[in-house]
Amino acid sequence: MRSEAAPQPGGLERFVSAGKGRGLRARRRYAVGELLFSCPAYTAVLTVSERGSHCDGCFARKEGLSKCGRCKQAFYCNVECQKEDWPMHKLECSAMCAFGQNWNPSETVRLTARILAKQKTHPGRTESEKLLAVKEFESHLDKLDNEKRELIQNDIAALHHFYSKHLEYPDNAALVVLFAQVNCNGFTIEDEELSHLGSAIFPDVALMNHSCCPNVIVTYKGTLAEVRAVKEIEPGEEVFTSYIDLLYPTEDRNDRLRDSYFFNCDCRECITKEKDKEKLEIRKLNDPPSAEMVGDMIKYARNVIEEFRRAKHYKSPGELLEICELSLDKMGAVFEDSNVYMLHMMYQAMGVCLYMQDWEGALRYGQKIIRPYSKHYPSYSLNVASMWLKLGRLYMALENRTAGVKALKRAIAIMEVAHGKDHPYISEIKKELEDH
Repeated sequence: MRSEAAPQPGGLERFVSAGKGRGLRARRRYAVGELLFSCPAYTAVLTVSERGSHCDGCFARKEGLSKCGRCKQAFYCNVECQKEDWPMHKLECSAMCAFGQNWNPSETVRLTARILAKQKTHPGRTESEKLLAVKEFESHLDKLDNEKRELIQNDIAALHHFYSKHLEYPDNAALVVLFAQVNCNGFTIEDEELSHLGSAIFPDVALMNHSCCPNVIVTYKGTLAEVRAVKEIEPGEEVFTSYIDLLYPTEDRNDRLRDSYFFNCDCRECITKEKDKEKLEIRKLNDPPSAEMVGDMIKYARNVIEEFRRAKHYKSPGELLEICELSLDKMGAVFEDSNVYMLHMMYQAMGVCLYMQDWEGALRYGQKIIRPYSKHYPSYSLNVASMWLKLGRLYMALENRTAGVKALKRAIAIMEVAHGKDHPYISEIKKELEDH
């Protein structure tokens, strides 16, 4: 299949966006599904749990990867990938051997170590920085509270602890700025089912401002970020991506934006709040719940979401499933199944079922989730595509080929716009269809 043509230079420009600071603007028209630009990672780090199934260098997913002969913990497609990654892997290779089981820096620390190494070897502008340089990243230092500053100091301590042999450090103040920049401008790379693969820095992608009504979507081909239009974009229009999960109501979205990025969104969706009523749908009962009861249940839902997030680190799958089921029972007395808080806990329950290889249980939750997802999320949402994909694979595993084919085709239809028709993920899904 012919590869997609690279976007023409000059189709985009950096500009000052009113009330938002720097931004990216289109200088020509872009059609839905068209590639605006691609950006190689300035640096990237594969998450530890994916080692052995993905190449540490290019993030390709394949079998028969070759192990690093020294640490035996990094895996590569071939000698070329290994050589290319060595300037970054050498930061960790001997340390992993020396620390053994005690080698456990966070992904943010690992990524920041790589940025420091890259800045040393590439002091000039790189091909990832055509529009925005890493040194220009916003840090929001003045907005950090004591808790966030303390977390950054913990990261700095871990950086010194695990990387002292191979890194020259700037002073503490400069490291605080760098960690704050990484926290605001780092990207998580995910696979076709939105499973976490790693973290990366994509400077030119970081130039785009946020909207809850985005006109582009960012997807990944290994460690290359690709930005495609999900709405028609006219010349002079600002290019907006979304920084957050768009499932939730306006108040929740802005809580997240304030906490992570230090701003409130003023997009049409946030001003009109027109989707909030559907997202917070209440059961139609003969004796409808009072406003106070609904408010209390929303508070309970937010608390249980946070409780579950913490519980994932120490509770067993059975206990996690119980939290999901009990909270769904309680919320279900007031909320419709299509309410986003119900969907959130169903999605968590589905994830636990998949982990426990309870395919029927996972399918039951997925079937309840997919229609409301399609309604609540924007067109060409990766969340909707990944849900269709999971459902398709579950149907196939449970030998319901008709439903499986239909679901996988729904996933492909979204992914052809979001990922581009020649993306390896799409080829893999089409092969699954042929093999069944």
